[in-house]
Amino acid sequence: MATHRLSHATRHLAVRAALGVTLAATAVFGAVAPAAADSHQHAGSATETQAETSAVSVTAEQVLALARAQIGTSENAYGGGTKFQKWYAASQRAAETIARDGGNRAAYLNAAWCAMFVSWVGENAGARSQIGWDAYTVTHAQWFADNGRWGTTPKPGAVVFFAWNGGKSLSSIDHVGFVVKDNGNGTLTTIEGNTGNGKVEERVRPTWQVVGYGYPQYTS
Repeated sequence: MATHRLSHATRHLAVRAALGVTLAATAVFGAVAPAAADSHQHAGSATETQAETSAVSVTAEQVLALARAQIGTSENAYGGGTKFQKWYAASQRAAETIARDGGNRAAYLNAAWCAMFVSWVGENAGARSQIGWDAYTVTHAQWFADNGRWGTTPKPGAVVFFAWNGGKSLSSIDHVGFVVKDNGNGTLTTIEGNTGNGKVEERVRPTWQVVGYGYPQYTS
């Protein structure tokens, strides 16, 4: 990351202080935002979980094409300014996560945005009900798990959750992106937001850093 960003851990401290939420003792690097790192804190109510899983007429290839079209999009010197953060801050989901976690919409405008990127792609591809939406990677992953769509096999278009220390619990998740392909050599090609120097980029990641995968049910 660029030096102006200091570190994700530092920015998370500031963001969560603004949101009035207590940070977990471990540093959180790419995981976003305004909720305690507690795997017991789900993304929403049972009603919301069930309502958010309706079928879509969208393919994995369409979702990846939209994600790929965002490559090069960059944050500003303050860690904000992206359309992903602006969209999320104005969204219905922001109101729901504020009710869940506290804080205010403005806090999302400069928060780490990897999960907001994934959520924006889902929304704009017409696949939100399969990809989900959240600003915090742990609760986003929990949403997939709650809906029986969580596993350990990489698939194109799957939502991949990372822990930089190799942890395998949901609470260890630091970052999220989309799987492009399994390279068959212990690495994945991915498309991620809030990576590199605060950009959307295509990356190659080692599979040992993967906590698990969320599986949207795309159309054939």
